[in-house]
Amino acid sequence: MESEPSQFYTGIVAELYGPLRSVVPDPEPYAHFISRSGEPALELGCGDGDPILELRARGIDVEGLDSSADMLWRCREAALERGIDVVLHEQPMQTMDLERKYQSIYLAGPTFNLVPDDAVAESALVRIKQHLRPGGSALIPLFVPAPTPEEQLGKPKMHTMPDGVEMRVTVVEERRDDATRTQTRILCYERISATETVSEERSWLIHWYTQAGFRELATGAGLTVAAVLSPEGGLAADDDQTFVFLLTAPEKS
Repeated sequence: MESEPSQFYTGIVAELYGPLRSVVPDPEPYAHFISRSGEPALELGCGDGDPILELRARGIDVEGLDSSADMLWRCREAALERGIDVVLHEQPMQTMDLERKYQSIYLAGPTFNLVPDDAVAESALVRIKQHLRPGGSALIPLFVPAPTPEEQLGKPKMHTMPDGVEMRVTVVEERRDDATRTQTRILCYERISATETVSEERSWLIHWYTQAGFRELATGAGLTVAAVLSPEGGLAADDDQTFVFLLTAPEKS
């Protein structure tokens, strides 16, 4: 059974997330987005602090939301170490209910692909619309996952920590369903030291969208599609597998 993000990003997965991730989000595109759209801002799926802590260090009025208590704990610890004040909310985005409304809402990476199906995605988009100020904007990166090559199944991705502890994550199995637009990976996470090995398997589901399908979901939630962008900032081609939706809320609520 697939894990909800709030249960998936716990324990060993939260611990290994930072050392094993492929890309650390560049804060510049999000700082630029907020400067154009306006403050205050809300980062959905803020995780353990990238890029929200860098944006807060620059004095940007941005808050964070995530469904994982473990990831938010790590974010708070990182903020404390850096002497940064940050407001964080522990809620799933599809049911978020915050007192504040925002001029800018964004996801720093394709976290929206963790939403398990179109119905939950539409609920999340409705909540985003409800939390935007009139005329506010939302930035939602998305991607269509490629199947894992057969030769990479069972091959661990590794990182050695300064104390010699080895971190590993391995794709053990993968199931793909084009009808439901879902891809499920069974991942094995390991922490290996001189004295012990900790190992745990988790099921990770990715749900993808066509550009036309996501456009329909967004407009159904009451948002306007201002543009579909490439990761580099230009307009996305219709067949791009990675794209970013720029959405706007109505000028009048």
